[in-house]
Parts: sequence; C-alpha cells; structure tokens
Amino acid sequence: MSEDLNNIKELRDKTGAGFLDCKKALIENNNNIEEAIDSLRRKGLAKATKKLSRDATEGAVGIYSNKNSTIILKINSETDFAAKSDTFLDFMDNLGSFALNTNNLNLNIKEFNNLKLNEKSVSDLVTEMIAKIGENIILNQLEVIEHKDSHLKYYVHNPYRKNIGKIISAVQYSSNTVDEKIESFSKNICMHIAALKPEAIDENGLTKDMIDKEIKIQKDLILSSGKPSNVIDKILEGKMKKFFSEITLMNQNFVIDPDKTVREAMDFYIKEYSFALINFKLISLV
Repeated sequence: MSEDLNNIKELRDKTGAGFLDCKKALIENNNNIEEAIDSLRRKGLAKATKKLSRDATEGAVGIYSNKNSTIILKINSETDFAAKSDTFLDFMDNLGSFALNTNNLNLNIKEFNNLKLNEKSVSDLVTEMIAKIGENIILNQLEVIEHKDSHLKYYVHNPYRKNIGKIISAVQYSSNTVDEKIESFSKNICMHIAALKPEAIDENGLTKDMIDKEIKIQKDLILSSGKPSNVIDKILEGKMKKFFSEITLMNQNFVIDPDKTVREAMDFYIKEYSFALINFKLISLV
C-alpha cells in the first residue's frame, strides 16, 4: 500500500470521514494527519473524539504498589501471543518490582533503562528478552504515584495476571475513613476511567491550547451552519459544555449510574467521608 493510501486509511480510522474527504483534507494540509483531522472537524465531516491517536501495538501494563508509592509500567510487544506468555509476564513483574524497590519518586524511563539489576542495565535486560522471545519489545512508559498521605485504588481490565492487563486505571484519593463503601466506590471510578478514558479531572485540568482549539473548531462549525450572529455565543456555550462532558471525568455520565455525572455520584462520599479525588492515571494498550 502506498504512503498516500496509508495516510488516508489512518485518517479514516481516526475520524470516520469518507475516503474522498480524507484524501482532499490531506492534500490541503500537506499530508499532516493532525491538521487534516482539525480541517475535517471544522467542516463537520469528522467524529469528535477525545483522543485521536491510539497506540496500536500489543503488550501489557503492570501495576506494583507498597504503602507509600505505586509504579505503573507499560511494555510493548509485537504480538498479543508474546505478551500473554509467562516469559514476558515474569519479565514485566521482575522489572516492575525492581522499579518499585528503588523508592525513587522521580523515576523516569530514561533513568530506569540505565539502572543495574543483577549487574546488567535494564536496557540490556530488554535486549536479552528480545532475543529470548524472538520479537521486538519496548519499555514504553513508567508512571510513579506517591500516596504516602492518601489512598490508592486500581482496576485491571482484560487481566493476564491480577496486576497485569491491557488497561490499568488508578485513582488517588483522600477520605476520613476507608471502608467497604469507599473501596467499592473508588473501584467503580477506576472502572469508569478505563471505559470512558477522560483526559482530565475537570475543565481546570485541560490546557488552554486544547480549549482554544476546540472553541475555534466549534465556532467554525456554527458559522458554516448559517446561524445568526446573535445566537453564536449561546450555541457555543452548549457545544463546549458537551465537549467538557465527554472528556473530563467529573462531567462525564457515571457508567455505574448513567443518570448522574461522576461529580453528582461523588456528592454522597464527599459529605459522608470527606472524599476528595486527588489524581488519576490511565495507562492503556487499546
């Protein structure tokens, strides 16, 4: 398949727009995928998506915790078959436990690759594993969560082991007590995050560039629809409210109780437990 056709296919997959519309958008935007997406959205020809680029490779995500901190590790592989093998999963557990035991709250991928485990660097161990399983693997992502003075709950979706799967979501929260109700609610929040993949807790967690970009797209759509200028601001307000309800956790409809937003579902726990959501993480292969 030619590069042009590959780009058209990728653009169609990301936007749901037609073949000719994608071809035209790519030509107009010098084959820049992201600019072509914005162009299609401004014309109302693309689906509004929360996150337009997805990692299509295989692999696994693992989570490792102690009372003070948590490590979430993502390792990519070429095939799902390799990712599910005990050889791969044992390797992931070994690296994840090692990362946790460094007790380095600022640990990152570059630094981790250079650390020594059994007199070999992590980078060298990855190279050895490539030779062992016969396909390329990439140490893709490492997240550290400090929760010494707070609580953490996580959820593993499509698990290969109880701490390893295709998606891991985690919430860090504070409360005046931790009982069965709080454990269940925080787990449900994790499941919601894994399902709807919010970009931020609320509007304040979104970048100004992201909001400004969406405002411009929605204004162009409203103007192209021929609406009178005196109603543009009102329509725009509604469009942005919908945008925030799609990509921010607090404004999304709660998957466990769709008649409520996550913020509304949280009200009871805020009053009864002084519950406060501090942060969340979502590491996904899908």
